[in-house]
Amino acid sequence: METICLLEKDRYFPCSNADTVQITQAIIIRLTRLTETSLIVHWLTEEHGLLKTVARGARKPSSVFSGKLDLFFSGEISAQQARRGELHILREVAISHWREGLRKNYTATLLAAYCCQLMDSAMEPEHPEPEMHDLLRRALDHIDSAGASLKAMHHFEKELARLLGVSSLQRQADVALRDALGSLPSSRKDLVERLSPDKDFRSSVPLGD
Repeated sequence: METICLLEKDRYFPCSNADTVQITQAIIIRLTRLTETSLIVHWLTEEHGLLKTVARGARKPSSVFSGKLDLFFSGEISAQQARRGELHILREVAISHWREGLRKNYTATLLAAYCCQLMDSAMEPEHPEPEMHDLLRRALDHIDSAGASLKAMHHFEKELARLLGVSSLQRQADVALRDALGSLPSSRKDLVERLSPDKDFRSSVPLGD
C-alpha cells in the first residue's frame, strides 16, 4: 500500500521513508557548479533552515530550471529528501521574487551577498529558524528597492546579533558577530569604504553604464 505523507496544509504526496518531498519557501544564497550540466543550489528556507539541493541538468538551455536559479531569487521549492547525506534533489521551483534591482548596482549586489554569507556562517544545516529566513527576506527586499546603505548593513548586523543572542550594549553588532562566528566575510571592508559618506562616486554607477 502506498504511503501518503502530509507535507503542508491540505497538500499530500505519495512517498516512501527515503523519498519524502519537502515543500517550503526558500531564498537562493549560493550556487556551486557540480558538473558540466548540474548545480548545487544552497537555500535558506523558511521551514528547514539551510538546505542544499542538486539541480540536475540546470545548466542545459532546455532545463526546466532555466531562468529560475540565480542568487537572491526566492519562491516555493520542492525537494526530494536524500537517502544519505544532506544533498537533496531539487524537483520544482516557482520563483515569486527575482529582485532584479540587486543586479543593477555592484554595491547592492555586494551587500546582498554579504547578508547571505553571514546567514550561511551563522546557521546550522537543516535547522529550522523562520526568523532568520524572514530577516534575510526583508533585507534583500529593502536593498532591492532602496539600494545599499551603511544604515541597512548595520541594521542587518544588529538584528542578526539579536537573533543569535550575542547582542550587547557594550559593543557594536559587527564585533559581537565576529566574536561569535570567528570572522566576518572579507567583503565587509570594501562595503564600508563604498558606503561611507566620502565614497568614490563610481561605486554607485549602475552596472552596464
